[in-house]
Amino acid sequence: MAELLGEMVNQQITVVTRDGRVFVGLLRGFDQTTNIILSDCQERVFDTDKGVEQVVLGLYVIRGDSIVVAGEVDEEIDSRIDLSSIRAAPLKPVVH
Repeated sequence: MAELLGEMVNQQITVVTRDGRVFVGLLRGFDQTTNIILSDCQERVFDTDKGVEQVVLGLYVIRGDSIVVAGEVDEEIDSRIDLSSIRAAPLKPVVH
């Protein structure tokens, strides 16, 4: 995973964690245990009634052992999405 993350440094990524949280931010760095540092980070909180709320977090560190998925964001497509119109249930936690 470290090799793939290296290619995404200074790019906007989305991270999904084991507890079902979704974060979007600029990947600034990571370490050997895949702890990652995001700047301009926002948590996207999904709701079936109110749409997607974006909670501004700023500089944020996510522990590597809590990451389920990390991937690049197409910023052009992402900027065209009206998150307030999306209705979805929050992701459920990952159970091993």
